[in-house]
Amino acid sequence: MLLKNKTVVLTGCNRGIGKAILGVFAKNGASIWACVRQLDDDFIDFTKGVEDDHEVNITPVPFDLADEGQVKEGINTIRSAKQPVDILVNNAGVIFTALFQMTSVAKMKEVFEINYFSQMLLTQSITKIMTRQKCGRIVNISSSAAIEGNEGRTAYASSKAAMIASTKVMAKELAIYNISVNAIAPGLTETDMMQGSTPKEALEYTLQRISMKRVGKPEEIANVALFLSSELSTYMTGQVLRVDGGM
Repeated sequence: MLLKNKTVVLTGCNRGIGKAILGVFAKNGASIWACVRQLDDDFIDFTKGVEDDHEVNITPVPFDLADEGQVKEGINTIRSAKQPVDILVNNAGVIFTALFQMTSVAKMKEVFEINYFSQMLLTQSITKIMTRQKCGRIVNISSSAAIEGNEGRTAYASSKAAMIASTKVMAKELAIYNISVNAIAPGLTETDMMQGSTPKEALEYTLQRISMKRVGKPEEIANVALFLSSELSTYMTGQVLRVDGGM
């Protein structure tokens, strides 16, 4: 198991890519602080099942990334346990689709608050633990939209591009503490977010540009996150791995 006895902080893990990461990491022996906006019976049942199947600890931490006060409460919950944190995966995100001229600055700020600022606040806190440990791994989930500049995705693509820029800066600043920082830029992935935000015409157009002619599976992104979080990637930092089927 690649993450046996490791402790992970994971955001946005109640569905899609985040849920797949939770499952793959637990299967590989990690115990997880599962950060979600709100708890529901389905997620609680899911985490209990994962615990039973893999003999790990899954601790839900509910907080809304749009609320700085709640984010700080979630951070305090994690830090008060006084446990090592080996891995941080910043996965949570929201998407907003509108042409640039139809996207208000208020909406841009709202998207940035969730996709970038709140997760930087969390990262600053977790890296304080990691610097004392003199080890750690950070994986930021960005998007191919941050690189390609997809039409109608000004707020989303820009917030994810900010995550890439911070990945590169943090990698240089934190390497001295034996902390690696890398990012993943998924392409179209079979999630609720994709289905709810991608019109049929746009999906068909994008599929024509993908060499593999299909959308990705959340588990395929999770496996790359596993690689970046494990001892298999010890000489990698500051990198952005595109997992997009060849665009």
